[in-house]
Amino acid sequence: MDPAEAVRLGRSDVFVPRLGLGTAPLGGWPDAVPADEAKLTIEEAWRSGIRHFDTAPFYGHGLSESHLGRVLPGQDRASFTVSTKVGRLLVPGPAESPLYRGVPPLTPVFDFSAAAVARSLAASRERLGLGRVDVALIHDPEDYHEQALRETFPALAELRDAGVLGAVGVGMNWSEPLARFAREASFDCFLLAGRYTLLEQGALDELMPAVAARGASVIAGGVFNSGVLTDPRPGAMYNYLPAPEEIVTRALRLKETCDEFGVPLRAAAVQFPLGHPQVACVVVGARTPAEVRDTVAMTRFPIPAALWTALKERELIRDDAPTPR
Repeated sequence: MDPAEAVRLGRSDVFVPRLGLGTAPLGGWPDAVPADEAKLTIEEAWRSGIRHFDTAPFYGHGLSESHLGRVLPGQDRASFTVSTKVGRLLVPGPAESPLYRGVPPLTPVFDFSAAAVARSLAASRERLGLGRVDVALIHDPEDYHEQALRETFPALAELRDAGVLGAVGVGMNWSEPLARFAREASFDCFLLAGRYTLLEQGALDELMPAVAARGASVIAGGVFNSGVLTDPRPGAMYNYLPAPEEIVTRALRLKETCDEFGVPLRAAAVQFPLGHPQVACVVVGARTPAEVRDTVAMTRFPIPAALWTALKERELIRDDAPTPR
């Protein structure tokens, strides 16, 4: 699969490559990343041909965006796309986080008001060192669904209509509320993290049909399910926590089948979501240049159709899941 192939996001004018760099790990998950290492990782992504970068104020409480801001402003702006998120404002606070390590003294505060949209995007552009971002996503509005529809989305749609943004969407870890957003408003795309992977295909029930009906796109994140699909073993991470035994067992069965066909589990994990016609792009996090190189190699790794058939026959992936060709 060609990671550089450009695909339109929904009906917008934004085109993204099939592979993007997810930068949540560069915000310090699960451990702090030195600034120089983060810069080298982003530079390696650029050298490897990656031209889409996904970030958010929440990732490292501004660190992720700031790391990108040390590299991207020196590149041809027309040659890459950036997605960031709104819904959390960074305010002065203690330099601590339950998720990220090495964060600055800023605290994320949920704010889905229309006024917060402009403030959030302005702060993101400053950290990124860019005059604009291409895609803005409403970030984790699980408990703010009505406000996100009533205030956040109209503010973003106005910026989209004015040409300030190229595309607007929602980013969440759960497919059912995303399906509701897809049915209720004209979003261009939906970033779904960890819920359309080799382990989980529940998004086929509601989200994918709703997205297709809108002519929108899905960006698949968390394709390794926090790590269990890179190295399935007791203690591997799943949903940011140690994986339950049944998850590890299922991941090991997936790996055993992939091994039979000479395919790394990582390759199957990164390519599988792209088999669905609504999935435009996968964004894969990396903390080091070596991880970037590995992800690009796994995206290009040839996978025989017989592997997908075997996974379905063994009921390891759903029979109705489209697979890459």
